Amino acid sequence: MITSFRWRRRGATALAALALALVPAAAPASAAPTPAAVPAAATAAAGFSHRELPEPPPAGQVRAELDQLVVEAPHSMDGYSRAKFPHWAIQWGTCDTREVVLARDGAGVVQDGQCRAVAGEWVSVYDDKVLDAASKVDIDHMVPLAAAWRSGADGWDTAKRKAFANDLQHSQLVAVSAASNRSKADKSPDAWRPPALGYWCTYARAWTDIKHVYGLSVTGPEKAALNEMLDTCA
Repeated sequence: MITSFRWRRRGATALAALALALVPAAAPASAAPTPAAVPAAATAAAGFSHRELPEPPPAGQVRAELDQLVVEAPHSMDGYSRAKFPHWAIQWGTCDTREVVLARDGAGVVQDGQCRAVAGEWVSVYDDKVLDAASKVDIDHMVPLAAAWRSGADGWDTAKRKAFANDLQHSQLVAVSAASNRSKADKSPDAWRPPALGYWCTYARAWTDIKHVYGLSVTGPEKAALNEMLDTCA
């Protein structure tokens, strides 16, 4: 009996050793990979298909859209708050709307493991300034949130305001210089136009199309300014 017990014990020990040998050795903790900076194109390919600023419709179509917009006085700003337009929403992973636009509109953009742009170059279409750091770039809402509120967004629910503030399907979001974005603020085209005259056609087409897509109104002076800017289209 003693011999039989010792045999079973030795056999069990051998089987345990064999099982441990078949288990892959764990990598040392120091060998764990650290998230590295990667080209933004790789991140975009993994989670987002739009890699260029959406082109607004041609001038002829936009003029027809402009004629369809309701012309009325601006709505009251009572109750307005940017917080009512949840913006810079997460698009995928850790990439929010701002980082997606930075990657889309820049050249040679590199992002870190948190999707933050750590290198790249941007040309501000509003004033033709070249920007060499993401900290110098603002993401402008083509139709500002406050301007949308004055032209109909005061009656929207939060879901529609969020969609408007994070719209990557239309030409609503664009990377520009902080100076031009802050100069524009929430002004409509009758009060502010891009310093780069060559961008007037695109700006008017984009502004009008966004208002048409979302069913927003225009004022009389705003419509006149948009028609004047559309006259610059070739």
